[in-house]
Amino acid sequence: MPWTNAEQPKRVSFIYRTFGSPQSSLEMVVRALPPRAHDSFRVRVSHVPVNPSDLIPITGAYAHRISLPGVAGYEGVGQVIEAPDGLSHMVGRRVLPLRGEGTWQTHVDCPVHHAVEVPDSVPDLVAARAYINPLAAATMLQLWPVRDKVVLLSGAGSSCAEHLGRWAIRQGAKRVLGIYRSACRKDRLHQMGIEPISTYDLSAVSNASALADIVFDALGGDVARSVLELMRGETDFVAYGLLTGKPVMIGAGIRARYHRFHMRDHFSVLAGKGMQTAFSHIWPLLAETPPSTPRVFPAQEWRQALAGIEKPGGQKPILDLSSLS
Repeated sequence: MPWTNAEQPKRVSFIYRTFGSPQSSLEMVVRALPPRAHDSFRVRVSHVPVNPSDLIPITGAYAHRISLPGVAGYEGVGQVIEAPDGLSHMVGRRVLPLRGEGTWQTHVDCPVHHAVEVPDSVPDLVAARAYINPLAAATMLQLWPVRDKVVLLSGAGSSCAEHLGRWAIRQGAKRVLGIYRSACRKDRLHQMGIEPISTYDLSAVSNASALADIVFDALGGDVARSVLELMRGETDFVAYGLLTGKPVMIGAGIRARYHRFHMRDHFSVLAGKGMQTAFSHIWPLLAETPPSTPRVFPAQEWRQALAGIEKPGGQKPILDLSSLS
Protein backbone atom coordinates (compact mmCIF):
# COMPACT_ATOMS: atom_id res chain seq x y z
CA MET A 1 0.00 0.00 0.00
CA PRO A 2 1.67 3.29 -1.05
CA TRP A 3 2.13 6.15 1.39
CA THR A 4 0.98 9.53 0.11
CA ASN A 5 1.54 11.92 3.02
CA ALA A 6 5.29 12.47 3.33
CA GLU A 7 4.90 14.84 6.32
CA GLN A 8 3.04 12.44 8.61
CA PRO A 9 5.14 9.87 10.56
CA LYS A 10 4.60 6.34 9.35
CA ARG A 11 5.33 2.75 10.20
CA VAL A 12 5.30 -0.47 8.23
CA SER A 13 3.15 -3.21 9.76
CA PHE A 14 2.27 -6.80 8.97
CA ILE A 15 -1.47 -7.01 9.53
CA TYR A 16 -4.29 -9.48 8.89
CA ARG A 17 -7.86 -8.36 8.27
CA THR A 18 -9.31 -11.87 7.99
CA PHE A 19 -8.40 -15.24 9.49
CA GLY A 20 -6.84 -17.84 7.24
CA SER A 21 -3.54 -19.01 5.86
CA PRO A 22 -0.79 -16.59 6.94
CA GLN A 23 0.53 -16.51 3.36
CA SER A 24 -2.83 -15.23 2.11
CA SER A 25 -4.14 -13.29 5.14
CA LEU A 26 -1.02 -11.30 6.01
CA GLU A 27 -0.16 -8.10 4.19
CA MET A 28 2.63 -5.57 4.62
CA VAL A 29 1.13 -2.08 4.81
CA VAL A 30 2.28 1.46 5.55
CA ARG A 31 0.18 3.13 8.21
CA ALA A 32 0.13 6.39 10.13
CA LEU A 33 2.15 6.39 13.33
CA PRO A 34 -0.23 7.51 16.11
CA PRO A 35 0.76 9.72 19.05
CA ARG A 36 2.68 7.83 21.71
CA ALA A 37 0.88 7.09 24.97
CA HIS A 38 2.44 9.02 27.85
CA ASP A 39 3.36 5.86 29.80
CA SER A 40 4.95 3.99 26.88
CA PHE A 41 8.29 3.69 25.16
CA ARG A 42 8.36 4.04 21.38
CA VAL A 43 10.59 1.27 20.10
CA ARG A 44 12.09 1.03 16.62
CA VAL A 45 12.05 -2.71 16.04
CA SER A 46 15.04 -4.29 14.32
CA HIS A 47 14.47 -8.06 14.38
CA VAL A 48 11.49 -10.35 14.96
CA PRO A 49 11.39 -14.15 14.88
CA VAL A 50 8.85 -16.18 12.94
CA ASN A 51 7.42 -18.77 15.33
CA PRO A 52 4.44 -21.13 15.08
CA SER A 53 3.00 -19.12 17.99
CA ASP A 54 3.04 -16.02 15.75
CA LEU A 55 1.27 -17.73 12.88
CA ILE A 56 -1.36 -19.86 14.64
CA PRO A 57 -3.49 -16.83 15.72
CA ILE A 58 -3.67 -15.68 12.09
CA THR A 59 -5.40 -18.95 11.18
CA GLY A 60 -8.28 -18.12 13.52
CA ALA A 61 -7.39 -20.70 16.18
CA TYR A 62 -7.90 -18.04 18.88
CA ALA A 63 -10.54 -16.00 17.07
CA HIS A 64 -12.59 -15.65 20.26
CA ARG A 65 -9.93 -13.39 21.84
CA ILE A 66 -8.55 -11.54 18.80
CA SER A 67 -10.04 -8.38 17.31
CA LEU A 68 -9.45 -7.72 13.63
CA PRO A 69 -7.50 -6.18 12.07
CA GLY A 70 -4.60 -7.70 13.98
CA VAL A 71 -0.86 -7.10 13.92
CA ALA A 72 1.28 -10.22 13.80
CA GLY A 73 4.09 -11.08 16.18
CA TYR A 74 4.65 -11.53 19.90
CA GLU A 75 8.36 -10.86 20.38
CA GLY A 76 11.37 -9.08 18.97
CA VAL A 77 14.04 -6.58 19.87
CA GLY A 78 14.45 -2.89 19.15
CA GLN A 79 15.81 0.44 20.29
CA VAL A 80 13.93 2.99 22.37
CA ILE A 81 13.56 6.19 20.35
CA GLU A 82 11.06 8.05 22.58
CA ALA A 83 10.46 7.79 26.33
CA PRO A 84 8.21 9.35 28.99
CA ASP A 85 9.44 12.19 31.17
CA GLY A 86 11.90 10.91 33.75
CA LEU A 87 12.99 7.99 31.60
CA SER A 88 14.93 9.82 28.91
CA HIS A 89 18.03 7.79 29.86
CA MET A 90 16.36 4.82 28.15
CA VAL A 91 16.50 6.47 24.71
CA GLY A 92 19.00 4.52 22.65
CA ARG A 93 18.76 1.40 24.84
CA ARG A 94 17.71 -1.93 23.40
CA VAL A 95 14.59 -3.53 24.87
CA LEU A 96 12.15 -6.36 24.37
CA PRO A 97 8.79 -4.61 23.77
CA LEU A 98 6.58 -7.12 25.55
CA ARG A 99 2.82 -7.33 25.71
CA GLY A 100 2.18 -4.17 23.73
CA GLU A 101 1.11 -4.09 20.13
CA GLY A 102 2.02 -6.81 17.66
CA THR A 103 5.77 -6.74 17.10
CA TRP A 104 5.85 -7.29 13.34
CA GLN A 105 6.07 -3.59 12.58
CA THR A 106 8.84 -1.04 12.39
CA HIS A 107 7.63 0.91 15.44
CA VAL A 108 5.96 -0.47 18.57
CA ASP A 109 4.65 1.44 21.57
CA CYS A 110 5.30 -0.63 24.68
CA PRO A 111 4.08 0.10 28.23
CA VAL A 112 7.08 1.07 30.34
CA HIS A 113 6.53 -1.73 32.87
CA HIS A 114 6.54 -4.36 30.11
CA ALA A 115 9.79 -3.32 28.46
CA VAL A 116 12.76 -5.53 29.35
CA GLU A 117 16.18 -3.98 28.85
CA VAL A 118 18.63 -6.13 26.88
CA PRO A 119 22.22 -6.46 28.19
CA ASP A 120 24.91 -5.14 25.85
CA SER A 121 26.45 -8.62 25.71
CA VAL A 122 23.34 -10.21 24.14
CA PRO A 123 23.23 -10.04 20.30
CA ASP A 124 20.06 -8.92 18.55
CA LEU A 125 19.50 -12.36 17.00
CA VAL A 126 19.47 -13.93 20.47
CA ALA A 127 17.48 -11.17 22.16
CA ALA A 128 14.79 -11.27 19.46
CA ARG A 129 14.01 -14.85 20.53
CA ALA A 130 14.42 -14.42 24.28
CA TYR A 131 10.76 -14.12 25.23
CA ILE A 132 8.27 -16.77 24.10
CA ASN A 133 10.30 -19.98 24.23
CA PRO A 134 12.96 -19.24 26.87
CA LEU A 135 10.46 -17.73 29.30
CA ALA A 136 8.06 -20.64 28.81
CA ALA A 137 10.84 -23.21 29.31
CA ALA A 138 12.19 -21.51 32.42
CA THR A 139 8.69 -21.18 33.92
CA MET A 140 7.83 -24.84 33.29
CA LEU A 141 11.06 -26.01 34.89
CA GLN A 142 10.20 -23.94 37.97
CA LEU A 143 6.70 -25.41 38.16
CA TRP A 144 7.84 -29.00 37.53
CA PRO A 145 11.40 -29.48 38.85
CA VAL A 146 13.41 -32.16 37.07
CA ARG A 147 16.35 -32.93 39.35
CA ASP A 148 17.03 -36.69 39.45
CA LYS A 149 14.15 -37.34 37.05
CA VAL A 150 13.93 -38.90 33.61
CA VAL A 151 12.58 -36.24 31.24
CA LEU A 152 10.95 -36.96 27.87
CA LEU A 153 10.44 -34.20 25.29
CA SER A 154 8.14 -34.50 22.32
CA GLY A 155 8.75 -32.25 19.35
CA ALA A 156 12.35 -32.18 20.55
CA GLY A 157 13.53 -30.21 17.53
CA SER A 158 11.41 -27.20 18.47
CA SER A 159 13.01 -24.12 20.01
CA CYS A 160 11.19 -24.44 23.33
CA ALA A 161 12.04 -28.14 23.63
CA GLU A 162 15.72 -27.37 23.03
CA HIS A 163 15.70 -24.91 25.93
CA LEU A 164 13.83 -27.38 28.12
CA GLY A 165 16.29 -30.15 27.34
CA ARG A 166 19.50 -28.20 27.85
CA TRP A 167 18.28 -26.47 31.00
CA ALA A 168 16.87 -29.72 32.43
CA ILE A 169 20.34 -31.26 32.08
CA ARG A 170 21.83 -28.19 33.73
CA GLN A 171 19.36 -28.55 36.62
CA GLY A 172 20.31 -32.15 37.32
CA ALA A 173 17.87 -34.31 35.37
CA LYS A 174 18.89 -37.97 35.45
CA ARG A 175 18.29 -38.40 31.71
CA VAL A 176 16.69 -36.30 28.97
CA LEU A 177 15.20 -38.05 25.95
CA GLY A 178 13.77 -36.30 22.91
CA ILE A 179 11.28 -37.49 20.29
CA TYR A 180 12.13 -35.95 16.92
CA ARG A 181 10.57 -36.13 13.47
CA SER A 182 13.21 -34.79 11.08
CA ALA A 183 16.39 -36.91 10.88
CA CYS A 184 18.55 -33.80 10.62
CA ARG A 185 17.68 -33.01 14.27
CA LYS A 186 19.34 -36.18 15.57
CA ASP A 187 22.96 -34.96 15.66
CA ARG A 188 22.04 -31.64 17.27
CA LEU A 189 20.11 -33.41 20.03
CA HIS A 190 23.15 -35.64 20.65
CA GLN A 191 25.36 -32.56 20.88
CA MET A 192 23.08 -31.04 23.50
CA GLY A 193 23.11 -34.20 25.62
CA ILE A 194 19.53 -35.16 24.69
CA GLU A 195 19.02 -38.83 23.79
CA PRO A 196 17.25 -38.77 20.39
CA ILE A 197 14.29 -41.03 19.60
CA SER A 198 12.69 -41.09 16.17
CA THR A 199 8.94 -40.61 16.23
CA TYR A 200 8.78 -43.53 13.78
CA ASP A 201 10.53 -45.92 16.20
CA LEU A 202 7.37 -46.95 18.03
CA SER A 203 9.13 -49.42 20.30
CA ALA A 204 11.64 -46.80 21.49
CA VAL A 205 8.85 -44.24 22.00
CA SER A 206 6.90 -46.76 24.07
CA ASN A 207 9.91 -47.64 26.23
CA ALA A 208 10.72 -43.97 26.82
CA SER A 209 7.10 -43.22 27.76
CA ALA A 210 7.11 -45.97 30.38
CA LEU A 211 10.45 -44.77 31.72
CA ALA A 212 9.67 -41.04 31.94
CA ASP A 213 9.02 -39.28 35.23
CA ILE A 214 7.94 -36.11 33.44
CA VAL A 215 6.97 -35.38 29.83
CA PHE A 216 6.95 -31.95 28.22
CA ASP A 217 4.75 -32.28 25.13
CA ALA A 218 4.86 -29.80 22.25
CA LEU A 219 2.94 -31.91 19.74
CA GLY A 220 -0.48 -32.97 20.93
CA GLY A 221 -2.34 -35.42 18.71
CA ASP A 222 -1.64 -39.13 18.37
CA VAL A 223 1.97 -39.08 19.59
CA ALA A 224 1.02 -37.27 22.79
CA ARG A 225 -1.88 -39.63 23.43
CA SER A 226 0.25 -42.74 22.97
CA VAL A 227 2.91 -41.38 25.33
CA LEU A 228 0.36 -40.40 27.97
CA GLU A 229 -1.31 -43.82 27.88
CA LEU A 230 1.97 -45.58 28.67
CA MET A 231 3.17 -43.36 31.52
CA ARG A 232 3.28 -44.70 35.06
CA GLY A 233 1.31 -43.41 38.01
CA GLU A 234 2.74 -40.50 40.04
CA THR A 235 4.36 -39.04 36.90
CA ASP A 236 3.60 -35.74 35.15
CA PHE A 237 2.58 -34.96 31.58
CA VAL A 238 2.82 -31.25 30.69
CA ALA A 239 1.05 -30.24 27.47
CA TYR A 240 2.38 -26.88 26.29
CA GLY A 241 2.06 -26.95 22.49
CA LEU A 242 -0.04 -28.22 19.61
CA LEU A 243 2.42 -28.42 16.72
CA THR A 244 0.28 -31.17 15.15
CA GLY A 245 -2.77 -28.93 15.34
CA LYS A 246 -4.61 -31.65 17.26
CA PRO A 247 -5.49 -31.73 20.97
CA VAL A 248 -4.50 -34.53 23.32
CA MET A 249 -7.38 -36.98 23.70
CA ILE A 250 -7.53 -38.03 27.36
CA GLY A 251 -9.35 -41.31 27.94
CA ALA A 252 -10.00 -43.64 30.83
CA GLY A 253 -7.09 -45.46 32.40
CA ILE A 254 -4.63 -42.56 32.34
CA ARG A 255 -2.34 -42.89 35.34
CA ALA A 256 -0.07 -39.85 34.92
CA ARG A 257 -1.04 -36.39 36.16
CA TYR A 258 -2.08 -34.26 33.17
CA HIS A 259 -1.23 -30.53 33.16
CA ARG A 260 -1.99 -27.87 30.55
CA PHE A 261 0.55 -25.04 30.42
CA HIS A 262 -0.25 -21.62 28.88
CA MET A 263 2.37 -18.92 29.34
CA ARG A 264 -0.30 -16.24 29.34
CA ASP A 265 -1.72 -17.67 32.59
CA HIS A 266 1.47 -16.54 34.35
CA PHE A 267 1.82 -13.02 32.94
CA SER A 268 0.05 -11.36 35.87
CA VAL A 269 2.65 -12.82 38.23
CA LEU A 270 5.51 -11.70 35.98
CA ALA A 271 4.25 -8.17 35.38
CA GLY A 272 6.57 -5.33 36.28
CA LYS A 273 9.54 -6.26 38.47
CA GLY A 274 8.65 -9.95 38.20
CA MET A 275 9.37 -9.86 34.47
CA GLN A 276 12.69 -8.11 35.03
CA THR A 277 13.61 -10.70 37.65
CA ALA A 278 12.67 -13.56 35.33
CA PHE A 279 14.94 -12.22 32.61
CA SER A 280 17.80 -11.66 35.03
CA HIS A 281 17.92 -15.47 35.21
CA ILE A 282 17.25 -16.06 31.51
CA TRP A 283 20.02 -13.83 30.10
CA PRO A 284 22.84 -15.90 31.67
CA LEU A 285 21.21 -19.13 30.46
CA LEU A 286 21.04 -17.81 26.91
CA ALA A 287 24.66 -16.68 27.10
CA GLU A 288 25.73 -20.14 28.22
CA THR A 289 23.47 -22.08 25.83
CA PRO A 290 22.43 -19.79 22.94
CA PRO A 291 19.68 -20.88 20.56
CA SER A 292 20.47 -22.43 17.19
CA THR A 293 21.72 -20.14 14.43
CA PRO A 294 18.72 -18.60 12.60
CA ARG A 295 18.26 -17.68 8.97
CA VAL A 296 17.74 -13.93 8.61
CA PHE A 297 15.38 -12.63 5.92
CA PRO A 298 14.99 -8.99 4.88
CA ALA A 299 11.44 -7.98 5.80
CA GLN A 300 10.54 -7.70 2.13
CA GLU A 301 11.11 -11.48 1.86
CA TRP A 302 8.56 -12.30 4.54
CA ARG A 303 6.75 -14.84 2.39
CA GLN A 304 9.96 -16.86 2.03
CA ALA A 305 10.43 -16.66 5.81
CA LEU A 306 6.94 -18.03 6.41
CA ALA A 307 7.59 -20.85 3.96
CA GLY A 308 10.85 -21.62 5.78
CA ILE A 309 9.14 -22.39 9.06
CA GLU A 310 7.10 -25.10 7.37
CA LYS A 311 10.21 -27.05 6.39
CA PRO A 312 11.07 -29.77 8.94
CA GLY A 313 14.62 -29.34 10.19
CA GLY A 314 15.10 -25.92 8.63
CA GLN A 315 16.80 -22.98 10.32
CA LYS A 316 14.55 -20.80 12.44
CA PRO A 317 13.57 -17.67 10.43
CA ILE A 318 14.04 -14.10 11.64
CA LEU A 319 12.79 -10.99 9.84
CA ASP A 320 15.15 -8.01 9.65
CA LEU A 321 12.81 -5.01 9.90
CA SER A 322 15.70 -2.55 9.74
CA SER A 323 15.70 -3.20 6.01
CA LEU A 324 12.46 -1.19 5.85
CA SER A 325 14.01 2.00 7.26
